[in-house]
Amino acid sequence: MQFTPTQKSIAAWGAIAAVFVLALWLLAPVLAPFVVAAVLAYALTPLVDGVDRLGRGRIPRALLVMLVELLFVVALTAIVLLIVPILAKELPQMRDQLPLLLQKVSALLQPLLTQWGFQVALDMESVKSFVKTYLDTNFQDAMGSVLSSLKIGGSVAFSLVGNLVLIPVALFYLLMEWEKLVGLVRQLIPPKLRPPTDAFVRDADAVLGQYLRGQLLVMLLLAVYYSLGLKLFGLDLALPIGVFTGLAVFVPYLGFGLGLLLASFAGVLQFSAEAGLMHTAIMLVVVFGAGQVLESFVLTPRLVGQRIGLHPLAVIFSLLAFGQLFGFLGVLVALPVSAVLLVAIRRIQTGYLASHLYRG
Repeated sequence: MQFTPTQKSIAAWGAIAAVFVLALWLLAPVLAPFVVAAVLAYALTPLVDGVDRLGRGRIPRALLVMLVELLFVVALTAIVLLIVPILAKELPQMRDQLPLLLQKVSALLQPLLTQWGFQVALDMESVKSFVKTYLDTNFQDAMGSVLSSLKIGGSVAFSLVGNLVLIPVALFYLLMEWEKLVGLVRQLIPPKLRPPTDAFVRDADAVLGQYLRGQLLVMLLLAVYYSLGLKLFGLDLALPIGVFTGLAVFVPYLGFGLGLLLASFAGVLQFSAEAGLMHTAIMLVVVFGAGQVLESFVLTPRLVGQRIGLHPLAVIFSLLAFGQLFGFLGVLVALPVSAVLLVAIRRIQTGYLASHLYRG
């Protein structure tokens, strides 16, 4: 059976793509910091170019890159530091309220356990001593436990610290050499394929830009929603928890889970002596339940999915599929990669409909 040059070309590119995907799958842990740096470089390059245009090319590129990267790190650090006022207020409350809360739970459960033949006595003095030891304002004991756990999982801690150092370094060089890297990749493409490839890259770039703008809008709207929703229920830490939850939804599931956990602790500690646990439970169900529905079925499909042309079911499927294949890294890149694949599928479909194979 003889193959045409077009068929050979398609087979060759298909083999290259298969090898590339296999390499990504095998080297996912090693490539993770470089992929994160590349995604950040793609997102931050327009900002660097914009500042360069404002400076009319008089500012050295290295200084611009360091300035933009510093601003990004400061913004990211500010988001992380939203947790600090939460912990600063919750830990003293936990130290004071946790023994009382456990005493209430014990008083509620002991009659039921007694009916079932279980005799359980809660030693409140031991509980208070335990809480005082581990939740004192002097965090030396807690830090000792953390350091001990880091020694046990030294490889994990080393990997985490290594990634935190490697990502900014890789990001700096990628921002410095982004145009050169794009030009180098373009030179590897055969001259006959460069015009359609350039058109594909322009379409993909437009779709990814729409994705980033849509995702940013979703984050801002959810930050406002969670802050107002928690405030309406009287939560003192509504603003930091709401803003953190809204901005952290950029990481699907993890951001929502962390926000829910922080709100649960804050609600239990604040309302346990006043309105009881029922008020906290209602707050979590109403605010976070409605927020998850709002994010999954309204905001993300309409502001992200529609902007990149993905059906809501396709958005959900892409998150699950990429998460299954590539883990946490796959969840991060699921939607932008799906957007690029959608552009490729549309071009293949257009070419197929215009070909003699379709026309018969």
